[in-house]
Amino acid sequence: MSRWRRHRPTRTGRVIGIDLGGTKIAGGLVSPDGAIAAVRTSATPAAHGAAAVLDAVAAVVRELADVADGPEDVRAIGIGTAGVVDVRSARIVSATDVLPGWTGVAVADELRSRLPGATGVLPVHVQNDVDAHAAGEAWLGAAAGLGCVLVVAVGTGVGGAVVLDGVPVRGAHHVAGEIGHLPTPGAEGLRCTCGRTGHLEALGSGPSLYRRYRALGGASECRDARDVVARARDGDVTAARAIEDAATAVGRAIAAVVTVLDPDAVVLAGGLPGAGEVWWRPMETALRAELIDPLVDLPVLPAALGPEAAMIGAARAAWELWQEEDGKEQEEAT
Repeated sequence: MSRWRRHRPTRTGRVIGIDLGGTKIAGGLVSPDGAIAAVRTSATPAAHGAAAVLDAVAAVVRELADVADGPEDVRAIGIGTAGVVDVRSARIVSATDVLPGWTGVAVADELRSRLPGATGVLPVHVQNDVDAHAAGEAWLGAAAGLGCVLVVAVGTGVGGAVVLDGVPVRGAHHVAGEIGHLPTPGAEGLRCTCGRTGHLEALGSGPSLYRRYRALGGASECRDARDVVARARDGDVTAARAIEDAATAVGRAIAAVVTVLDPDAVVLAGGLPGAGEVWWRPMETALRAELIDPLVDLPVLPAALGPEAAMIGAARAAWELWQEEDGKEQEEAT
């Protein structure tokens, strides 16, 4: 165990947690107990490339720093971003078209270069957005106090994270928990956002659910997955079938992963789990139908923190990074 973990400095001040998605950047000024003192948001200018996205993130950081109690109040910055992230180098290993040009970007270095003064020298922690979401749920949400948890987020995509003792597992190639790219029966020939075919995300995500509804002959005026859910609630049989197909695929994939992991619980987040029984029931029915007897009572829980989870998880990592950096400085001074 490192010295800084034995002699952790007292947390004071705040950190900035950033949730960077393909459509929105949300940032919060977060206290040591996870309370969010202020929030700022911005549209993500994804179509304009990585530089424009970084400029927008820097603008959100500056806005939050301006409402802090002076420059000394902000200790570190944490970012949860779409894409596969090498946490050690804070570099994007790979990314989909959700953020064009994002692959290869050294996020921490690029962000610091855009921030003047004290803010520009702060520690910056960067991780995948689903890992950040999972870390938030493990700190203050549905997974708090649990040793091993599988967190699955189902919305625009299908993401996953494995959390052990509150810390997301990264994996040798930075993709631990990426459930969305499991080969999935029923998705044969369907194109995933990674460019391959036959993966869970190509059947189980919100956009995929919508495409499935249209392929089954659903109403042409239907706009998106939210509309499909609303139609299913109103008795649209085709909408209900499309949701069942998508939710069943997610449930079976979760069953496969939990059989390998044997976690304390599964936590489900995102827009589709938030749709309620119309999605949740076929997902859980499919999941439990596949489980072996020792796993039959596995808790399957809705996420508790909502859209703030990734921001809180990013802030948690920022606190840990600040403590590590501060500890190293104290060791060097002695």
